[in-house]
Amino acid sequence: MNIQWYPGHMTKARRAMTEDLKLVTLVIEIADARLPLGSRNPDIDKMAANKDRLILLNKADLADEQLVKQWIEWYGKRGIRAVPLDSRVTKDVRRMRAVIMDVSKERIERNRRRGILNKPIRAMVAGIPNVGKSTFINSIAGKTAAKTGNKPGVTRSDQWIRLDKTLELLDTPGILWPKFDDNLVSRNLAFLGAISDDVLPQAELVLELIEYMRRAYPDTFRAWLKTELTEEMDAPSLLTEEARARGCLKAGAELDYDRAAALFLTDFRAGRMGHVTLEIPPEESIWHCEN
Repeated sequence: MNIQWYPGHMTKARRAMTEDLKLVTLVIEIADARLPLGSRNPDIDKMAANKDRLILLNKADLADEQLVKQWIEWYGKRGIRAVPLDSRVTKDVRRMRAVIMDVSKERIERNRRRGILNKPIRAMVAGIPNVGKSTFINSIAGKTAAKTGNKPGVTRSDQWIRLDKTLELLDTPGILWPKFDDNLVSRNLAFLGAISDDVLPQAELVLELIEYMRRAYPDTFRAWLKTELTEEMDAPSLLTEEARARGCLKAGAELDYDRAAALFLTDFRAGRMGHVTLEIPPEESIWHCEN
């Protein structure tokens, strides 16, 4: 499945980000803990090469806990500070202030030696669409400072949020990169809702999701299904049975596969199929599964 999505506003947003990077010392990149590498825009690494960096693996509550730990270790071995996060949990977000200051401590100390005191850390919050950037900002600010939504493209322009005299955050639109060279990455991004559903062949996408879940997380997948999953049942047959079991019907009692596919994706993205991670650290050679 070849999926490409790069709407025009992302080109404008990328240009603005390049300019705004001159105003910040730290880039806080929000990634999805269920896709810790594939949900990171490689262009951000290039644009923010000389900045302090912090990666927040958001939606960690929906991810495979064992694999989240492996990813934190993987990033740590490469000198990258990565922290798991559920941006909807107040205590999780509150501790991020201390993490941000710790990542910036060398810069703060250099400023102190130069006699520059109480200069706020100015940080850009960046990432791809629908990873929870605005939810994180609202949680850490303790108020609705940024628009949120469960679909990509809610934030369309940059906005500064001053938390206090020590920290200012710049909320930026979610941007992808112009071309996906890896179909597996684009498929996984589509699973998570980082690509607009309007451009996706949802039924075809769900067939791939079914194959992934039955292979990687068979127990939690079986528990979610309303029909019995047998070894002989292929993905199209299972989608058909689930559509029937969930009452996905059009006029004339015809099965509504699009509606069934949408239910699959909604429940997967909400974590109702269990704690799932879509990729393992690159040096790991053993395919993760529950059994």
